[in-house]
Amino acid sequence: MDARTVDQRNSEARAAETRNSEARVFERRIFDELREIVGPRGLITSREELHTYECDGLTNFRVLPRAVLLPDSTEQVQRIVRVCHREKIPFVARGSGTGLSGGALPVENGIVISLTRMNKILEVDFANARAVVEPGVINLDVTNRVAERQYFYAPDPSSQSVCSIGGNVAENSGGAHCLKYGFTTTHVLGLELVLAEGSLAHLGGKVLDRPGYDLMGVFVGSEGTLGIATKITLRIVKRPECVQTLLAAFPSTNEAGAAVSDMIAAGMLPAAIEMMDNLAIQAAEAAVHANYPNCGALLLVELDGPVAEVAALMAHVDEICRDNKAWEIRVAQSDAERALVWKGRKAAFAAMGRISPNYIVQDGVIPRTELPNVMREIVRLSTEAGLRVANVFHAGDGNLHPLVLYDRRIPGQEEAAEILSNRILELCIAAGGSITGEHGVGEDKKKMMPKMYSEPDLQTMQRVRCAFDPMQLSNPSKIFPRPRLCGEKPGEYVAHPLETAGMAERF
Repeated sequence: MDARTVDQRNSEARAAETRNSEARVFERRIFDELREIVGPRGLITSREELHTYECDGLTNFRVLPRAVLLPDSTEQVQRIVRVCHREKIPFVARGSGTGLSGGALPVENGIVISLTRMNKILEVDFANARAVVEPGVINLDVTNRVAERQYFYAPDPSSQSVCSIGGNVAENSGGAHCLKYGFTTTHVLGLELVLAEGSLAHLGGKVLDRPGYDLMGVFVGSEGTLGIATKITLRIVKRPECVQTLLAAFPSTNEAGAAVSDMIAAGMLPAAIEMMDNLAIQAAEAAVHANYPNCGALLLVELDGPVAEVAALMAHVDEICRDNKAWEIRVAQSDAERALVWKGRKAAFAAMGRISPNYIVQDGVIPRTELPNVMREIVRLSTEAGLRVANVFHAGDGNLHPLVLYDRRIPGQEEAAEILSNRILELCIAAGGSITGEHGVGEDKKKMMPKMYSEPDLQTMQRVRCAFDPMQLSNPSKIFPRPRLCGEKPGEYVAHPLETAGMAERF
């Protein structure tokens, strides 16, 4: 090796050491500033503790954040975001981490802002059927707080006992009872937001039907890409006079799907219509012993309203189910029996661990009339891939949750499961549906966006995002298939700030 080469390598080594030294100084300065905002117990930087935040409920993707902040007030969130904006540090807001699309996946060299300490129900206004909460409040806690006055909070994801309202707002979460009562967006009346440069904005509120753009509707379901909700005004609903839950066993999902179509065609609007196939039933039974019959497909139909109306509708539902070859029908006779029936359904995702070491939870939407055709195609695709697929879905509104089962220990199975999962989403699109009903796009399904939306559609979505966050620091890299800066021309690639030289070394 000649002297010139040695000198060059020494020079490069010194330059690298200088960059590393500058990065360490930068990091210490930023951490000191953040620590001053949240206190020593509100900043997490140790590698062992950071692993807790490396993924959400979708464990296929994992990224270790550089730090986690745990603010306990809107003012602290603002100060954190202002630091991020000044230093061009990307941030991801996180609630309970129960999301299933990688929406709360950290960004490399970025920070996570965990809102779990902002968990207070600030106000309950029964006269106007409203509650004001912080984003870290658990979904079910809202219902528990208002239950004594015979109210409830309607959106009920399967994870409602652990998921947070802030995450529900970000993903526009649904649940079994959204067929009648609507998704989260229907129940959000007002928002206090910290925007991406740290300013505070208020959308909606106690005055309904404000003139102008529906910015609140834009924010709900934006998956954390437009800012952070720090205060949320929710609609609460009066409990109906009567609630009844029917369980019907069918030979297959074809007959159960036909029964669902017949109920809707008859002009009914049940509070919920849920379907589970045999694999899902097996898993739920192993987990919670809900006393489900061993059948090809199970329907749970819940009706609520005045006693006389529910009785008449329940008789009609019974008739429709029998006409579609239901061979066993039960109506829950007590609140405890009804709770057990729903416990099995809500435990279905987690229960898959009883019958498979690994699985992918998907979330697509199809027209109800396409249910038999799509289910047949899922069976065909499953057989071709040599993998089992369990199906749990909100049958009333066509929101499918196929669970692709696999064993990561077997070479090639994880990749095959991901391919099968994507083919099921393509099937939903071909049937006239969507790639997500309530779980969001996040990291998992962003590559599917061009299959559903044209380039002009994606450009319009990006313009909306840029109006809120021109620097794209708030949950960057989610939803869209590749980074694109504000002002980029169609077809022109411009590097995202995270990709530019020196960014990784800075933080």
